[in-house]
Amino acid sequence: MPRVYSGNPVGIADAMENLGNWKGTTFMKTSVQNQSKSGLTLVEVLVVIAVLAILAAFLLSTLPPVSGRENRITCVNNLKQVALAFRIYAGDNRNHYPTDLSTNDQPVVNELTPVYQYFQSLSNEIGTVKVVICPADEKRKVAQNFSTLRDVNISYFVGLDANENLPTSILLGDRNLKNGVEPDHGILRLTTNQMVEFTEEIHSRQGNIAIGDGSVQRVSSARLRSEIIRNLPLATNRIKLP
Repeated sequence: MPRVYSGNPVGIADAMENLGNWKGTTFMKTSVQNQSKSGLTLVEVLVVIAVLAILAAFLLSTLPPVSGRENRITCVNNLKQVALAFRIYAGDNRNHYPTDLSTNDQPVVNELTPVYQYFQSLSNEIGTVKVVICPADEKRKVAQNFSTLRDVNISYFVGLDANENLPTSILLGDRNLKNGVEPDHGILRLTTNQMVEFTEEIHSRQGNIAIGDGSVQRVSSARLRSEIIRNLPLATNRIKLP
């Protein structure tokens, strides 16, 4: 006869269910333990974030402010447009710039002529009065039009000895230049053996220079002396400051 067990009998289905629950619980515990071992701790995550923040701060500190870069780009484009206007004017006036008066095809420069009159002569070629002022030049304001244009509305000097036939001559540039000598009627005389530098006023001791071939170069004071002034075609070069 079959043996009869006392108490509540446990069926096969109940036993299988209990076994499955036990295995599932064991598997979940094992998975959680494995994840905790393979993942980063809170301290490690904070360390990674701190390192990334330091690297980002270092990289950003090496870049100039966005507004400063934009101002320099606009300034370069302004000088390119004005330099092109000079060359177009020369093409229509027997290779003479507005800075020199023609007497038997010989240039005669009037050092007392204010800078704004040169730009007024180029009004048709320039097109808009806005390009004669650098956006970084906080001391100069845009004129309403070329008729009201004065030196206080201009950011750029004019090279009085520039010539289309002298491609390395200085044609235009940021006005914040000094050479240790007080300007004579707004004129600085630049020589190869003289200290010339940009001031902090506009581009933080840097500046933009347009040369006779129409190109524009962004230079520091050191590069201005070593690459631009040293290669000038004349021993003395006059620039007229606005």
